[in-house]
Amino acid sequence: MKQVKRLIASAMAAWLCGALPSLGAHASPLANWQTCAATGNDAERLACYDQLAGKMPSRPTMQAIAMQRTTPEARRVSPLSQNWELDDDAKQGTFRLKPHAPNYFLPVKYSDSPNNTPLQGTLLQSSQGLEPIEAKFQLSFKAKAVEGPFNANSDLWVGFTGTSYWQMYNSNGSSPFRESNYEPEAMLVFRTNYDLAGLTGRFINLGLVHQSNGRPEGLSRSWNRIYAQFGLERGNFAVLIRPWYRIPEDAANDDNPDIEDYLGNGDLLAIYKDGGSTYSLLLRNNLKSTANRGAIQASWSFPLHGRLNGYVQYFNGYGESLIDYNHRQQSIGIGVSLKDWM
Repeated sequence: MKQVKRLIASAMAAWLCGALPSLGAHASPLANWQTCAATGNDAERLACYDQLAGKMPSRPTMQAIAMQRTTPEARRVSPLSQNWELDDDAKQGTFRLKPHAPNYFLPVKYSDSPNNTPLQGTLLQSSQGLEPIEAKFQLSFKAKAVEGPFNANSDLWVGFTGTSYWQMYNSNGSSPFRESNYEPEAMLVFRTNYDLAGLTGRFINLGLVHQSNGRPEGLSRSWNRIYAQFGLERGNFAVLIRPWYRIPEDAANDDNPDIEDYLGNGDLLAIYKDGGSTYSLLLRNNLKSTANRGAIQASWSFPLHGRLNGYVQYFNGYGESLIDYNHRQQSIGIGVSLKDWM
């Protein structure tokens, strides 16, 4: 009897030794299951269980599952696409506030020629006693109002930009805000995809914009424009070309009939991102052979602390503000920003 029991035990041991290798693909030690349970990512944990259960999908399929669970930012959508939600992966719905133009505060901005005597009607205003050093800040945001109004490649956006110039250090003049410009606009953005000179055309923006300074008669400045903006990019470099047409006003109510002679009929913006730094160059010109006028504005933002960036801005030409549209000056300011062009 004992010999029979020993024979049965030996047979079972031999069977188990032969069966365990074939079960390796279907059963795993407890440690392997505990490893799966400790995996933090849902997709990776499910894949781990599938592998232990003998249902391992191919590696490309696993990567596809992981991609489906990542955010648009993690999928490396392009800067222009993030800014305008051009790709499906970048869509964030309607009425979500986003930065539009740069948002910054320059506590120190120096001008080599403050506009002390702006035109008041046909007369020069008496000297305002401006200080060459002042502060400047800008708040700009936009929101998508309608997604796909015409087709899947179109979106309607609305935006607002406010820029103020503050004589913060002018104690003799009670530190006034010498000028504030207000710029609401509506933008119909169409997604595009074409190649031009090594760049990819990403969108065409058809816009309607009003800009004014809200000043009383004599110092009031305003104009209305329609424009078409073409956005092109390659990697972290983008170019935005924007020709515009000024909507005519009644001559009796036109505060600045010659504004196009100084601010021109369009602008060009070039932007380059290098790691955490962003460099931009804005150009305007009236494209006239005689009485040629324009402006250049260059900026540099760089990481400072957390989401706060350092910001440097240089301007040279006409029209830094509406009250200065026909006044030439050179200025440089330094401060902080929360968001640059892209």
